[in-house]
Amino acid sequence: MAEERWEFAIKQDGEEIVIELDCSGSPYGSSIEESEVLLQKTLEKLAEVPGATKISFLDKNITEYGWRETRMLKQLVQVLRTIKESSIVQSGALEKAEEGAEAIEEGGILAFTRITLAYLFKDPIGGFVDLRRTIVDVGKQEKTNPTNEVKKKMEVLRFIEKQMEELELIKVAQPYLAGHKVGDRSIYGMLFAHTSRPNFSLTKFYTNFPAGGEVIQEYDLPEGSKVKIFSIRNRARKFYHVTPLELSLSQEEYEAVDFVRRVLASHRPKNESLLDAQSLRHVFYELSRDLLEEFARRSQAKMAGEELDKLAKILVRSTAGYGVLESLLADPKIQDVNLNAPVGASPVRIYHEEFEECDSNIVPNLDEAKSWVSRLKLSSGRPLDQANPVLDTSIILQDTTARIAAVTRPLSPGGISFAIRKHREAPWTFPLLVKNKMMNSYAAGLLSFVIDGGRTMLIAGTRGAGKTSLLGAAMLEVLKKYRMITVEDTLELPVNYLASVGYDILPLKVRSPMSEASGEMSAESGIRTALRLGDSCLIVGEVRSNEARALYEAMRVGALANFVGGTIHGDTPYGVFDRVVNDLGVPPTSFKATDIVVIANTIRSADGMSRVRRITSITEVRKEWKSDPASEKGFVELMRYDGKKGELVPTEALLNGHSEILMKIGENVSEWMGDYNAILENIKLRAKVRDQLIKFSSVYNAPEALEGDFVSESNARLHLAMQESRKGGVIDSAAVFQTWSDWAKNALKGKE
Repeated sequence: MAEERWEFAIKQDGEEIVIELDCSGSPYGSSIEESEVLLQKTLEKLAEVPGATKISFLDKNITEYGWRETRMLKQLVQVLRTIKESSIVQSGALEKAEEGAEAIEEGGILAFTRITLAYLFKDPIGGFVDLRRTIVDVGKQEKTNPTNEVKKKMEVLRFIEKQMEELELIKVAQPYLAGHKVGDRSIYGMLFAHTSRPNFSLTKFYTNFPAGGEVIQEYDLPEGSKVKIFSIRNRARKFYHVTPLELSLSQEEYEAVDFVRRVLASHRPKNESLLDAQSLRHVFYELSRDLLEEFARRSQAKMAGEELDKLAKILVRSTAGYGVLESLLADPKIQDVNLNAPVGASPVRIYHEEFEECDSNIVPNLDEAKSWVSRLKLSSGRPLDQANPVLDTSIILQDTTARIAAVTRPLSPGGISFAIRKHREAPWTFPLLVKNKMMNSYAAGLLSFVIDGGRTMLIAGTRGAGKTSLLGAAMLEVLKKYRMITVEDTLELPVNYLASVGYDILPLKVRSPMSEASGEMSAESGIRTALRLGDSCLIVGEVRSNEARALYEAMRVGALANFVGGTIHGDTPYGVFDRVVNDLGVPPTSFKATDIVVIANTIRSADGMSRVRRITSITEVRKEWKSDPASEKGFVELMRYDGKKGELVPTEALLNGHSEILMKIGENVSEWMGDYNAILENIKLRAKVRDQLIKFSSVYNAPEALEGDFVSESNARLHLAMQESRKGGVIDSAAVFQTWSDWAKNALKGKE
């Protein structure tokens, strides 16, 4: 039989020294956990290259062992060398057995030979366990037949045991040694953590499950990846383990993807197609599909249409897309994705809607991160370099949008870093927020009334409190007969969705305050432009710079006759006032143009291990104050969060008719003029409609009843019913509700 050839390569990867072995076609696989032959050959190579910091095995998936595992193996090599070269072994004390020692031959010399170099190179843990068992056997012989040979044998065995006990590998294996069956290599799977990635991807995945982890949830993602959530003993964070579709390809599928990927690498689309990310993805998808069909014909591979679609999507993600980020953003339960600098040194962290902050098994490398940055710069037209170390933009995939902030040196000393905030595929609605207890139905009715009244509303709160989600839901409360104009520096509002369901909406994208070098219009100019585009509702994604002055100037002179909404950072009404006046330079009296301030915050549990998003107050801003609305009673709470009840409750000011804003809205409607009770009755009607819609959604098994399209139509039907009721001179809430309810029942029954 021809001698097997093992061809290792030594490569320099930055500061890393990598031992690389091509395992393609090898009968021993590409994992030292599973193959004693591969482990032995790796240790032999480490003896030649003591400076190695990483080990890599090349197959259809590339398996890599990082610094920790490489360090443990290098320690093992050093100990085995020490054993081999030690004087006690070199003395030859055990080379000849004395007469009468045959009784311990099998348990002594043969065992010694097995557990030293040859055996320890293949199975160090099994060898160590066998060593200890041999020591017990020889100890018994020492008691019954204490010859010099037996004593010398015990001396050598104890020496080897002492050397092995110092190994990090043996120390971490100690909890698993009791009852270990020699030859069972599953123990290495618990101790070694390798990463795996397809050779057409740059992102690595820890494929082993975390030691001591217990699966608490598992599910499949829409594109085929499999997710397991682990709870790990003595760790507060949960562990998010994803097995991407790319790692489970058959050999035939892998060859097809590899062939097409090499063709796509040489493809150069026309310049105009490069400017539009969605067009570029479409071009690559169609091209991938055609090439896959060609490969299947040539190789006579049996690939159905569904399988070709699956492989084409993988190719688009890995060439024109964002790779593993797309898989993460496809998970409906993920809300945030964070990747810290230096890229490759730590895994991706995610925020899960059920388990909050989680570690993950995903480790992108620097080249992949750089490719993401290139795509972000191209799609946004904004720079990211040392002169402009922050890039704030959004990515829009087929069913997902997300806001992404990228930072680099010198702001981030470790290099590129990402923070990604994912948005819900369809926008939140008031009924959905009520169902999820961010607010109750009465608060939804109150806000709906204010929006209908064409007032100005700022939604404030801390980061991650749900400000943008609430603003998007508020936009769905605007009737479709009104035009809306949005002004954003990073596209987060559900503009495309609203346009798709019939809204007259125009988005304006302005320059981010962090990207001064871009050629975009400033936010201040964007707002002034919006005022020249006709009578519209104005929605400002976030008020955070000079645009605040332009916005308040427009509101004060009455240039905006319809609803105006925006978000701003601040955790109290006074905090909002302080930010607008002292940070953004708006005159104090101009702040009076704000009618309602809604505060949304995250509320933590007593143990600090969980948190929920809640609206904590709805406050109106009165107009009879001069410089400080807090001390001059310019803020009047209409609803306040009650921690014991876990919901918003109306204040005495709201219930007893002390809301000037609501009265001003009523002055413009003949049926409500001077009748505060009629105003409260209408708010209750709106609240009742939201409650009933949630109930209908459950009764008719119709989750779509709470989504934007149906909610928008529901609001329109409610207004039509009120309009019909007004013909009688008064709005009959009971009759209006019945008319609306009949419509909703019929609409949902038809969808059963």
